[in-house]
Amino acid sequence: MRNLNLDQLQTLIAIADLGTFAAASQALHLAPPTVSLHIKELESRLDALLVVRGRKRAELTPAGEVLVREGRKLLAAGDELMDRVQRRASGREGVVRVGVSAGVSTRLLPMALEALGRSSPGVEVKLEAVGSAEAMRRLTSATLDIGIVASPQPPMAEVSLTPWRNDPMVALLPASWDAPERVTPDWLVTRRWASFAPATQMHGLVAAWFGQAGYHPRPYLTLSYPGALKSLAAASQSAALLPLEEVQDQLDAPGVQVRHLHPRLMRPMALAHRRLATPDPAVDAVLKVLAGLGD
Repeated sequence: MRNLNLDQLQTLIAIADLGTFAAASQALHLAPPTVSLHIKELESRLDALLVVRGRKRAELTPAGEVLVREGRKLLAAGDELMDRVQRRASGREGVVRVGVSAGVSTRLLPMALEALGRSSPGVEVKLEAVGSAEAMRRLTSATLDIGIVASPQPPMAEVSLTPWRNDPMVALLPASWDAPERVTPDWLVTRRWASFAPATQMHGLVAAWFGQAGYHPRPYLTLSYPGALKSLAAASQSAALLPLEEVQDQLDAPGVQVRHLHPRLMRPMALAHRRLATPDPAVDAVLKVLAGLGD
């Protein structure tokens, strides 16, 4: 079977979005017979009816709905491929896709992007919020270039892992609480506390910290966004367990207080990237900047 024609696919998607052949013709700057021909050739190539013209609207068939849904992904991938090629041809290094797991400091990432802008202005970073396990899977499927992930991770032949940061976890508490110098499981277990959602590295770290003291408490709340956890402490709703790096902006805030944990609890992170036969200068530039923000 011949390959799909992306122009014809775009015509079908325009009909799906705009509702009529005429509207698609106008939006794509194509003559009406050309729009009809695109659909006819698509249907012939796939041996399937894709769209039915109605009195007021054109309706997709079930087969047409599948093609439009998956076709959007195909067009997006094509656009990204063209952008990468054009960037490389014009001397710009390219786009680097970076997966970031929960709890990576919102202070560190802007610093990394600022440093990258100075050292490699042609490199564009696309950040995606993904869990560590998902980031590792996407690195192997080449839909991510770099992942900032929890450590350790199961080894994968296609992925290189380098230790990055090992930040202490702390308790962010309402200022009104009468807190000890160091927060222990015995003290915190009797109070309301919040942490990251299950299936995250930090949820497991906190559970193990309590478990070593013989406790298995349920958190007051579990959330995925560090800012939401910090707001709970600021509103005097609960303590929040977070990496110290994430609460640097709260150290002098009037509504909260920061306490270290006893026993100490650390959050290790690693930089993961695909092993490439030919080095990618853009990926290397991002890795270099991130490495400079490590321990």
